[in-house]
Amino acid sequence: MVTFRKFAPKFAAKFAGRLAPLVLLALVLLAMISSVGCRIDMHVQPRYNPLAKSDFFPDQRASRPRVEGTVARGDERADTYFYTGKVGNNDGDFMPFPVTREVLERGRERYNVYCSPCHSRVGDGNGFIPSRGFVRKPPSYHIDRLQKAPIGYFFDVATNGFGIMLDYSSQISARDRWCVAAYIRALQLSQNATAADVPAGQSIPSKPPDFIESGTGATLPRTAPSQAKAGKGETE
Repeated sequence: MVTFRKFAPKFAAKFAGRLAPLVLLALVLLAMISSVGCRIDMHVQPRYNPLAKSDFFPDQRASRPRVEGTVARGDERADTYFYTGKVGNNDGDFMPFPVTREVLERGRERYNVYCSPCHSRVGDGNGFIPSRGFVRKPPSYHIDRLQKAPIGYFFDVATNGFGIMLDYSSQISARDRWCVAAYIRALQLSQNATAADVPAGQSIPSKPPDFIESGTGATLPRTAPSQAKAGKGETE
């Protein structure tokens, strides 16, 4: 008995030393198997592909429609005129915010990017695309119909498109579409203004130039020669 008690601790220590790596290996393998099992379960869990058929819902559509009346955060659009350009079913004829120099400059910048390729930079419909053979030439902004059109009409066309013209609601923000509409009004005035339109007390710096060619939107206009250059046969 004395001999067993004397050697038992040494035997247990020696056995434990050999068993410890095996226990550690078993724990690692168990952890790996458990993690792999969870990953497979996450990958093969029941789900529907977008727009797939489902027998669970009466209409058999897996993709559910948005709950009626829900509004995306920051997209309440309480000012309906600002987002539609309409008063009831009619196009409005006023800007939803004051027209400043910054508004017109922003409208010109957006117009030159998105509108001038077809409508040209002066709005006469002779842009780069029609000049290259596009069959449906856009109308000039300077015809009577469009000069009399309310400003909300231009916003609505930019928002929803018209004819073969696609809408630009995704490319141009609502405020920028109003800026473009304001700039179109400025273009109409620039091409059809008279001396009577000049405010009292404001002088016209110089006589408007006489154009030999109005330009196509892709080319610059040519003006008649000034008196200083007339004798030389030059054009400006």
